[in-house]
Amino acid sequence: MKRFSELSLGILLVILLVGVVFITGCTTTETPQTTTTVVTTQSTTAIATTPAAATGEKIKVKVFLAGSLTGPFEKIKAKFETKYPNTEVLLEPAGSVDVIKKVTDTKKPADVVASADYALIPQYMVPNDADWYLTFAKNSMVLTYVNKSKYADEITSNNWYKILARDDVRWAFSDPNADPCGYRTPMVIKLAESKYGDTTIFKTLVEDHSKITASKTGNVWTIDATNPSPDGTKLTIRPKSVELVQMVQAGGIDYAWEYHSVAVQNNLKFVELPEEIDLSAVKYADNYKTVGTKAVKGNGTTVYTGSPIVYGVTVPKIAEHPDMGLAFVEMLIGPEGQAILTADGQPPVVPAGGFGKVPASLSSLVSTQT
Repeated sequence: MKRFSELSLGILLVILLVGVVFITGCTTTETPQTTTTVVTTQSTTAIATTPAAATGEKIKVKVFLAGSLTGPFEKIKAKFETKYPNTEVLLEPAGSVDVIKKVTDTKKPADVVASADYALIPQYMVPNDADWYLTFAKNSMVLTYVNKSKYADEITSNNWYKILARDDVRWAFSDPNADPCGYRTPMVIKLAESKYGDTTIFKTLVEDHSKITASKTGNVWTIDATNPSPDGTKLTIRPKSVELVQMVQAGGIDYAWEYHSVAVQNNLKFVELPEEIDLSAVKYADNYKTVGTKAVKGNGTTVYTGSPIVYGVTVPKIAEHPDMGLAFVEMLIGPEGQAILTADGQPPVVPAGGFGKVPASLSSLVSTQT
């Protein structure tokens, strides 16, 4: 009788154990169905759960951007990560030409590409690496300095070129072969000759201190900056314009050419130039296009024609998280991004201009261009 009871008890335990396993197995087979959720915003559908997110890792949203966008994009990054807590935005600033080459030449994945010259996107990326892009912000060229810069108490919008020409003044701009601010600076200096009625400005400031030259065909000046080779004492050239900020602040140079937004974001003093030469105004577009800068492009060269400064953005075809890239662009061109750009001295284009096959999710914020 005792052995029968022990046997019955053993059978009962086996039955209970099988039941537990069966129940547990049923529970785990249903789990994946509850983790593939989708979060829908007003105009963009962003995937909230991916294999990375499901394992507790954040989605890495890679943004390649012009160095002059670093300030506002840091602020947009913070807002984006708050709105999408399962993401981490990785910002990679560089000169715009180099930014785009990371995608087109080295095939490095990016979820967003933002350029300080929107024209670089159709020139380099469309149609192989992108099939749409937006114009989203404007800017202007300024000459920055600090209180300790030589002749800081004398420089004005009328005499800046005379101050830069003084023997003891050191000044700089970025590399024309890597950064739009770099190929725009020689344009501004050349345009200054007609504005101020002095045909020696470019030679005195640029040609006498580098291997950059200018030649005229018809009524158009072409500035050859393919081999800048600055003297390094009076004139300095660095890969991207934002590198020059610290040099000015530390006293390594007295003046640096920057975008208005960079000056505002870094609390630099600056000379505001006439619209006829600062590349800011559409009404002077015909004047701007009388100058162009020849620079290295791949194994050859190209000429960047003077034009109003307008920024561009796209989500490249190589994007690993295109939905999150679109969500970032939506925030950039929407009210939040517009407010940030305005505060940082970078007037937004409202509505953003759209070119190519712009995703329908952005249509409410974009004016389609032809």
